[in-house]
Amino acid sequence: MRIETLYRYPVKGLSPERLSQATLPAGGYFPGDRLFAIENGPSGFDPAEPVHQPKIKYLMLMRNESLARLRTRYDDASGDLVIRHEGKEALRAPMATEEGHAALARFFESFMPDELRGEPKLLTAPSTYRFTDSRSGFVSIINLASVADLEGRLGRPVDPLRFRGNLMVSGLSAWGENDLVGRDLDGPDGLKLQVIKRIERCAATNVDPDTGARDMQIPKALMKNYGHVDCGIYCRIIAGGTLREGDALMPSETPAELGIA
Repeated sequence: MRIETLYRYPVKGLSPERLSQATLPAGGYFPGDRLFAIENGPSGFDPAEPVHQPKIKYLMLMRNESLARLRTRYDDASGDLVIRHEGKEALRAPMATEEGHAALARFFESFMPDELRGEPKLLTAPSTYRFTDSRSGFVSIINLASVADLEGRLGRPVDPLRFRGNLMVSGLSAWGENDLVGRDLDGPDGLKLQVIKRIERCAATNVDPDTGARDMQIPKALMKNYGHVDCGIYCRIIAGGTLREGDALMPSETPAELGIA
């Protein structure tokens, strides 16, 4: 399969950032992905002892579609989060400072007051944790042929970014990714990914990533047309390496041993 695009999501629930390349560490996470989350009232998350929390405790598209109207960018060098709204810069907040945290909270209190259950507090993941939906799959792959097949069934465009994947790939048959569970994917520089499970889709995919409109029923359409609500696969990083747009991933011939947490 060919990697068409790579994306990271520095803040859970906010917009993607396209990358030209990404260096994936063995046993680690997709770089720069889900580094932060914004809790919607007290979540109970403890950075000293991080435990996976249900995403409903954070601002997220499944419940908060207005987030899709924001365009965000995280600057790794400065540590600033930039939020643009309606074509204008609405906030530039240093994520490592109390002043930045307070500014971010004020922004969301003004932007979406009726959707908040409490203070929209910024949470920062420690080095051993990320705010991913999956407890064990830290790289997500979306097969563009599957999205195109769903488009054909629905008779209308479906933006692949609805599925918030790290890697968008071509070269597989539609839904061929489902047959890769339990197999390794070999990439450049010795990279090896292990496909551990399919991704079950929730109502977040119903939200148009450009407009924020809740204009489709993707899980319902998946179930009606295919008998499941899956689109995409989760992988863990077995051996590190660098991926670039245009690189190839080659499935192994034999299934891997899975130990999914």
